[in-house]
Amino acid sequence: MMLLSALALTLQLSAVAPPLPPLPPLVVRAGDRLQSVPTLRHPDGGIAVRADALAQALGGQLVTQSTGSARFRLEVGTTGMDLEAGNALVVVASDTIPLRAGVFRRGGQLYVPLALATELLPRLGAGVLFDPEKAELRRFSTVTTARRASTARPRAETPRASAPSAPADNVRSAPASRSASLRQRVVVVDAGHGGPDNGMSGPIGVPKKVYEKNITLAVAKELRTALEQRQIQVVMTRTTDTLIALGDRGRIANHAKADLFLSVHVNAANPRWTNPGGARGFETYFLAEAKTEDERRVAAMENEAIRFETDADVTRDDPLGFIMRDMAQNEHLRESGRLAELLQAGMKQVHPGPSRGVKQAGFRVLVTAFMPAVLVEIGFGTNKLEAQYMTDTERQRELASTLADAVVRYLDQYERKVGGGG
Repeated sequence: MMLLSALALTLQLSAVAPPLPPLPPLVVRAGDRLQSVPTLRHPDGGIAVRADALAQALGGQLVTQSTGSARFRLEVGTTGMDLEAGNALVVVASDTIPLRAGVFRRGGQLYVPLALATELLPRLGAGVLFDPEKAELRRFSTVTTARRASTARPRAETPRASAPSAPADNVRSAPASRSASLRQRVVVVDAGHGGPDNGMSGPIGVPKKVYEKNITLAVAKELRTALEQRQIQVVMTRTTDTLIALGDRGRIANHAKADLFLSVHVNAANPRWTNPGGARGFETYFLAEAKTEDERRVAAMENEAIRFETDADVTRDDPLGFIMRDMAQNEHLRESGRLAELLQAGMKQVHPGPSRGVKQAGFRVLVTAFMPAVLVEIGFGTNKLEAQYMTDTERQRELASTLADAVVRYLDQYERKVGGGG
């Protein structure tokens, strides 16, 4: 009888689902060096990473506040995060930020939710970016190649915290035609909207809709490829369907010490126009006070994305007024106008729609970028033909290529100007 009971118990246990396989580690890349950070399944669901190994892979440290304490400090670069085991909050400076899941201990080790590494640290400007396509967390490294004094940009007037450059694995050798003493060019490409913010939807009168956030992301990725083919280092503000705060997009560019910031958007017709579905064309904006009603309309439409930012402070002083009082930024405004002209001229060569010209308006996404910064409206998604054009992969690639050529042309001209060669 006992033998039968044991056999029955064995059969019951064998019917239980096998244990889940272990999770792969989080890969951290610093230049050519790869490190693996142990992960495990979070008790509340999702994935957790080992905090001390994460800090070490990123060149930081995990510090225990006191012996036997449940409080820790995770330091990466100049960013410090105060954590407590059993708590789902992190304190950075004077800000308390909620985590998706709690911090916990297991086997004598501290674990944090994966989102702290892949989402929170990049947004805090800690010198890391997460590439979901390669499932890699990338640590920035400072480009150490010296630059000649004659080619230095006049940016010292703009006070800016020291920050690392773009991800080290994107660094490529500079073209042979450029002096080896020049540091690599860095461009930030921003795909407008994302996540719950669809942006424009169109075309008018067509049941199957396209969304701005998807078009801008596709074109931004093609632009990244085109720029990298031209030996330019690229930092993307987003590579997935996620929401990035308008103010954070420019700050990403600042932390990367980018040469310029380019935000990709899709236009929408004013429904009060006589034939809104027939509106076509492309236009490029730089940050300055709007001169026309249509410029104000486009800025208001793109700035509306701030309503999706639950923690956004919309009561602060008008950011455009602050920028206009900053003389260092005014220098960037003039350069932004020149960059806009070159981009607009480039699109004329390939775009089937009419050129609507270079314009200016108070775009929030451009306010925090302390460098030449522009916003490109690549067409009207409310127009059936232009929606088809902008969703065609070949046309996206063609458009990205001409934008990349214009960027290179601008950087070449700028370097000649500040170097005394033009």
